[in-house]
Amino acid sequence: MPRPRPVADLLADALHGKPAEKRLREGRIWLNWHGAVGPQIAGHAQPISFRDGVLTVAVASAPWMQELNFLKRTIAERLNVLIGEPLVQEIYLKTGKVDPPRPPEPPPPLPLRELIPAERDRVAAEAAAIEDPELRAAFARLMSRHLALTPRR
Repeated sequence: MPRPRPVADLLADALHGKPAEKRLREGRIWLNWHGAVGPQIAGHAQPISFRDGVLTVAVASAPWMQELNFLKRTIAERLNVLIGEPLVQEIYLKTGKVDPPRPPEPPPPLPLRELIPAERDRVAAEAAAIEDPELRAAFARLMSRHLALTPRR
């Protein structure tokens, strides 16, 4: 294997052709809900079950129920696009408890590489032209970070 594969891909391969494969595909509804409806709707409605093409969604209040009733078709279409297949045929709304959405996890920090002496010299030379010591130091940090994030040629 040239590089590690995501666990989801390994599970999909292991479950291919088995009844659990269908459940794994359906699980993508929950993974893509926030992206399909946005943070405002996700704070007031969330999927609670899925069966035979019908997604049941708990909605926090009657005004949100009315609003989402008009958006059901659009939400189903967005979900199906994000999922990559037409799983959601209908959305059934019901009043229920809605847990506050979890904030998305921050992306992992980008790997920094060690600067080679020529790069350190370049940073020093470029920064030397700046008279203000605070600005010079900030510029040197910024340029060093930029070079450390850039693949070496």
